[in-house]
Amino acid sequence: MKHELVQLPYELNALEPAISAETLSFHHGKHLAGYVNTLNQLIEGTPLADASLEEIVCNSEGPLFNNAGQTLNHNLYFTQFAPNAGGAPTGKLLAAIEKKWGSFEAFQAEFLTACTTLFGSGWAWLAADANGDLVITKEPNGSNPVVHGLKPLLGIDVWEHAYYLSYQNRRADHVKDVWAIIDWNVVASRY
Repeated sequence: MKHELVQLPYELNALEPAISAETLSFHHGKHLAGYVNTLNQLIEGTPLADASLEEIVCNSEGPLFNNAGQTLNHNLYFTQFAPNAGGAPTGKLLAAIEKKWGSFEAFQAEFLTACTTLFGSGWAWLAADANGDLVITKEPNGSNPVVHGLKPLLGIDVWEHAYYLSYQNRRADHVKDVWAIIDWNVVASRY
């Protein structure tokens, strides 16, 4: 199967100031497009040519793993945002967060720590295990919680290309601003 560049469900400037139109243009239109194109080249004529992104990520290594992982990660990332979103989740997801961390604010603090203490490039994820229990993971480079048998729910890209044009080295400030564009309905639908 040929993997396609995920379409943004909003305009390029819709996530400002958390993610600028310039950052989104480069991040989606250049970085992600490059991962998708390279992935398609790497799987052509292989046993993984018809596999899902999750299957490829769980059954590959090296360049194939990196490009499949980054494609999966960014597909989840770009579709979890909406203009004028934010707030907190509700229902089962909020109950699971409160069960694990005591409060939504405590979860946010631990998630911020995961984002800011990941050395180098990678991702921080809120993920669920098979029992629905939540965990925060730090994944280097293009890895994804699926490699640990977890279901990714919410991911924050902490590669510099995700924030550097607007935030320079202020990763924590970017992560704090991203809370205002999280579409918790999308995240909860993954739970």
